[in-house]
Amino acid sequence: MRDGSTRRIDINMPTDTGFEEWLTNWQGSMIVTSGDAAGTEYAIDAPSISIGRGEEATWSFADDSMSNEHAALEFADAGIRLRDLGSMNGCRVNGATVLAADLKHGDRIELGGLALQFVLERRERAPRTYVIESD
Repeated sequence: MRDGSTRRIDINMPTDTGFEEWLTNWQGSMIVTSGDAAGTEYAIDAPSISIGRGEEATWSFADDSMSNEHAALEFADAGIRLRDLGSMNGCRVNGATVLAADLKHGDRIELGGLALQFVLERRERAPRTYVIESD
């Protein structure tokens, strides 16, 4: 941008089709690995989560190197995708600058000065049991 301000990109909100089913099988979260919030875990419990320093962000961090709405986590293609929302300092996944990336367990994400790690675990499900009454 010519004036040095953050670019604004409209967010195409994904539908939650399939997200509830995904949640029954998977537990996704982001763990902050650096800064004042290091060790804090954030559950991925919605089909779209915005991350930034502004009050409008779903997950807001006091980091001046982040844009107000820096990035989004979105449910897409039966998984979680990180998407840059036009931030000035960009998004990196495992050290590579990305505009969008499908995340896998263990990926390291950098947003401005914030570092996070994506954790994806299969939910344990109890086997179905049936009670059969005898005659």
